[in-house]
Amino acid sequence: MKRMTSSLLGIALAGGVISAAASEVAAQAQGVSETEVVLGSVNDLSGIFAAVGVPAVNGANLRFEEANANGGVHGRQIRFVVEDNGYQIPRAMQGYNKLLNRDQVFAMLLSLGTPMNIAGFKLLDPKGIPNVSPLTAARQMLQEPVDNKFIGFSSYYDQVRAGVTYLAEEFDAKEVCSMHIPSDFGKEIKEGTVDIAAELGLTYAAETTHKPDELDFVGSLTKLKAEGCDIVTMALGVRQGITVVGTAKKLGWEDVKFLNTSAGFLEVVAAVPGGVTDGLYAAAGWADLIARADDQAPAKFMADYEAKFGQPAGGFAMLGYSAANTVVNALEAAGPDLTQESFIKAMETLNYFDALTDTQITYGPEDHRGADDIVISVVENGLWKELSRK
Repeated sequence: MKRMTSSLLGIALAGGVISAAASEVAAQAQGVSETEVVLGSVNDLSGIFAAVGVPAVNGANLRFEEANANGGVHGRQIRFVVEDNGYQIPRAMQGYNKLLNRDQVFAMLLSLGTPMNIAGFKLLDPKGIPNVSPLTAARQMLQEPVDNKFIGFSSYYDQVRAGVTYLAEEFDAKEVCSMHIPSDFGKEIKEGTVDIAAELGLTYAAETTHKPDELDFVGSLTKLKAEGCDIVTMALGVRQGITVVGTAKKLGWEDVKFLNTSAGFLEVVAAVPGGVTDGLYAAAGWADLIARADDQAPAKFMADYEAKFGQPAGGFAMLGYSAANTVVNALEAAGPDLTQESFIKAMETLNYFDALTDTQITYGPEDHRGADDIVISVVENGLWKELSRK
């Protein structure tokens, strides 16, 4: 893990009135005026990943409100416009069209869903609209053209490889299987599972595919149990993952290890009453927030979040705040003459330790991924317990 002491590079707060020349340049950038910069997000506020999208948006809004209360960035207030995709591509495309053409957003932040982001690139890329910290860890988030794309953390592919490697070493696993939604999200986790099984000399024994709203897994689990699966990687919705683990226990299948990626690394998953998810593993791109609740930065964030929203903060609220903070830092580094080009160049100068997520954030011209960490955790007594970092 990158833990070197460093600071934000190239950041200089500019005061005073924006010059006429700067105003003229800024006027050419979509979503930028002398007094405002408009950011957008196509997120899941009502679908199978609403437990991810809603707190992430709240966390981002908390950071932007702090920035705006302090005068904004170079005199500009940040306006964050969020459209609900319900984890459906048609609704996502409606959201992208509205944000780009009616709201005229300068950049996208925290858009959720692998297939939704990929579809959105067809609209974003021709205009060079930056896409920052999407709520998906798919490798396609850095597909060509890469210039306008910045991700926050490690990929699903790398996460599942690290998780399977850890479990195989700890439990002498031989048979690896997969349960996934047949989308770009699911395909990447399956591919990582197949590849690491071959690399480690394990058997990729079986797989099952599922619709996003499917909740009956008795038949699928009976099949996987018969195949002798020691490890089952999952690329499912939040509720689905919980149901799978609970159903396996009801079927008396206790010796299998279920592995989630960052998509299922939520406090609500760990905290299901009755210990339903105890023993569930996850390989994610960040450390659990609740486990660090006594540390200074997490403690302050959790207190501020609960005071604002009346509910406890979790990991994706933390990621939303952290991603918004990255954007604020980049806007500051870009200076008052804000264009897409100056923003992208500013993103490529960021290098700092984020105490909230407990990780080093580093971007560069050849590195558009902020954090490289992979944290292996397991649910114990309703909480995520960190086991290893890669």
